[in-house]
Amino acid sequence: MSAQIFSTADVAKHNTKSDLWVVIHNKVYDITKFVQEHPGGEEVLLDEAGKDATEAFEDIGHSDEAREFYLAKYEIGELDEQSRVPEKSYTSIRAGELPEQKQSGSFLKVLLPALIIVGAIAYKFVLEQKH
Repeated sequence: MSAQIFSTADVAKHNTKSDLWVVIHNKVYDITKFVQEHPGGEEVLLDEAGKDATEAFEDIGHSDEAREFYLAKYEIGELDEQSRVPEKSYTSIRAGELPEQKQSGSFLKVLLPALIIVGAIAYKFVLEQKH
């Protein structure tokens, strides 16, 4: 069975609580029946109704279950070639996880205070020598 093909104009027509479609990674989902049971509430879905919700979906950090089961359950097709958005690379954050902190500049975070302390001690020592 081949997937149905939709344009962004087709998807945009389905932007109400009783008829709600979204696009995630260039695939089209009819999530009308899911609105009531969405753990994050219906408002976040209504904000993305009829639009490409890929960034919002990735930013929130959905569980593997949401990614595998629910997306597959509500998929109805994909965007046509003219409507497709080039895929971006997203750092996946799963529900309950915190994003990793990058350790940039950690050497300076240690070295700079140490230099200030050594400088203060040396300055104090020099002043005591002059008195």
